[in-house]
Amino acid sequence: MKGLLQRVSSARVEVEGKVVGAIDQGLMVLVAVEPEDTRANADKLLHKLLNYRVFSDAQGKMNLSLKDVGGGLLLVSQFTLAADTRSGMRPSFSTAAPPALGIELYEYLLEQARGQHEGVACGRFGADMQVHLVNEGPVTFLLQA
Repeated sequence: MKGLLQRVSSARVEVEGKVVGAIDQGLMVLVAVEPEDTRANADKLLHKLLNYRVFSDAQGKMNLSLKDVGGGLLLVSQFTLAADTRSGMRPSFSTAAPPALGIELYEYLLEQARGQHEGVACGRFGADMQVHLVNEGPVTFLLQA
């Protein structure tokens, strides 16, 4: 399971012109599920997302986590993040989970996140989404679980 996290001052997801999820300061995370992923991978990724130190402390060092700052968490499913891009000029999606597994683990991750953290928002699985964000820094990390 992959999570491409971006530290944001604000982010929102729109579907058909309507906002379906939005946060202020926090993390916007693109989530990809791969065929071998399990709930244990989702749990590990969530632990990293909530505790990864990407926010600045009083000295300007990245020593604070999402939990520490009480920021929002916006989870957005993105199967293209799981693409194999190592060869050729067209991505292969054989490394992405089938839709049934993808939605199961994405919804599990979302449920667990809402149980462990306030201010969790999400996109809509499988929808054509427009993601708007203001990346602070910019700070972006690819986490794998």
